[in-house]
Amino acid sequence: MQTLQKALRSGNQMVAEGAIKAGCKFFAGYPITPASGVYKGMIDLLPQNAGIAISSPDEISALAYCVGASMRGYKSMTATSGPGWALMIETVQYALITETPVVICVVQRLGPCTGGATQGGQGDILITEFATSGGYTIPVLYPSTAKECFRLTAEAFNWAEKYRTPVVLLSDKEIGMTTESLDYSGLGDLKTFDRKTISKTDPDFKNWKMYGFDSPDMIAKFAPVGGDIKVTATGSAHNALGYLKKNDTETISTLLHLEEKITSHKNEMVLVNEDLQDNANTLIISFGITARTMKDAVKTARKNRINVSALTIYSMFPVPEEKIINAASDCKRVVIPEENINGQYRKIIKPLLKDKEVIGINKAGSMITPEEILERII
Repeated sequence: MQTLQKALRSGNQMVAEGAIKAGCKFFAGYPITPASGVYKGMIDLLPQNAGIAISSPDEISALAYCVGASMRGYKSMTATSGPGWALMIETVQYALITETPVVICVVQRLGPCTGGATQGGQGDILITEFATSGGYTIPVLYPSTAKECFRLTAEAFNWAEKYRTPVVLLSDKEIGMTTESLDYSGLGDLKTFDRKTISKTDPDFKNWKMYGFDSPDMIAKFAPVGGDIKVTATGSAHNALGYLKKNDTETISTLLHLEEKITSHKNEMVLVNEDLQDNANTLIISFGITARTMKDAVKTARKNRINVSALTIYSMFPVPEEKIINAASDCKRVVIPEENINGQYRKIIKPLLKDKEVIGINKAGSMITPEEILERII
């Protein structure tokens, strides 16, 4: 990759390359359209980069293998689409409660259930974010180009490692499967982050607990299963040592910390692209493939001397609240195009836009066009 300057790449291929760049050493997956390109990329690339990539009998096994590999200390990832994500949810929650870093790439297609395997969609926003019992925040990143797939995959690993949490890289059929010309310049400069680990020789080992913390923003150092430190991991409520407990104070505090460690760092987890224009009455907010459609609509509107601002959101969750509020501050109207039937992200961010006219543009089974966005601007 380092010798390339430009090449034709799909989003799925760049997810695989971004994972390699981030230091991923284990992948397990089950082929599913439209995520199979990630599976193929990892099967091809990972063994060449001192890693292991395996085919799983099903999606439940795939994520379970990845969580196990991560518990052993290896950066791990799987990839799936909506039906596979539905099967993975229990294991996602196990990774969350055991504070195990793992990246899950979810390439959306038309739903519900098995839906339309070869039709695109943006209908998995709510199910990926709100899949946990208890409503914990799962960090979700969403690229809109192949190059962004590379960058945000690496960032997903950084977040997973830094905050000891599962992270979702959300994509869609068009972003994942569309091949486009890609300039590799600058991609080799991305910074990567490795989880902080503990050993018996560390000065703070005496006071260390696998799930311990002294403040909401603290992330306990990681100890791998099978190492020289005993690790206790359970999917049930547990105290800071990992011992199964129910309603004692430490157990409840440990459960609350799963959310607090994310929300206390939310201002560090903001990734957006602002294209704001003075005197704009309308702000358009979008993500994924629809963000690219939005850019075309904005370009046309400005050619016709219509002032309009645009906000592309990459960090879907935690919601970048301040960026959304500030971008909309001088606008009377906010337009939110997304390829689903009920405006899933619009429902989440509408309370932030209390004094604005909020307009949704929604569609299922086919892409939203620039013309359909322009109709709501003019």
